[in-house]
Amino acid sequence: MSDAKLPPLSIDELAAESGTALPDKEVYSLLDLNVDLDLALDLAAPIGLAVAGNANVAAPIDAAVGANVLSDGSSAQALADQGVAIQQGITGEALANSDQDSAIDQGQTPAPAPQPPAGGGDVRVPPADVAGALDGGLLNVDVNLAADLDLAAPINGAVALNANVAAPIDAAVAANLGSVGSEATAVAQQDAIIQQTIDGTAEANAAQRSDIDQ
Repeated sequence: MSDAKLPPLSIDELAAESGTALPDKEVYSLLDLNVDLDLALDLAAPIGLAVAGNANVAAPIDAAVGANVLSDGSSAQALADQGVAIQQGITGEALANSDQDSAIDQGQTPAPAPQPPAGGGDVRVPPADVAGALDGGLLNVDVNLAADLDLAAPINGAVALNANVAAPIDAAVAANLGSVGSEATAVAQQDAIIQQTIDGTAEANAAQRSDIDQ
């Protein structure tokens, strides 16, 4: 049956209709979070460092490269000839002295301990009120975090170095790729005379005294 065939309600029928009011809508809290963060940091990092170095570095490099790629009837030649005479001498002293004296005071006043009642007896903690655990929300979280950190890192270091470094490199490369009837020749000749002398003392001294009161 369609809506057009339904008879309309009379005035008496409309007056006889009644309804019930809906209850007020209440908002229910799912999460009640209270965070109290008390963070106190005392950071001290005195660093003492001394570095001394004597160094001689020699790196003569000789290279020759010849290549034929996809070439017919060609020739590639690479010739590298190197003559090296290196004389390195160090006369002296590399001294590194580091003296550090650190006095660090990171004292914190401790919280007073609970006192027993005047009449004697132990300190009692009242029981928690669990009657209204779910009042106002499904989850009530109360976080109190107090962190007191005392960090001290006195670092003392001394480095002394005497070094002679020589790296003569001679290289020759010849290549034929995808070629017919070609010739590749690579000749590398190296004469290296290296004389290294260190006359001296590498000395590193580190003295540290730290008085830390945390």
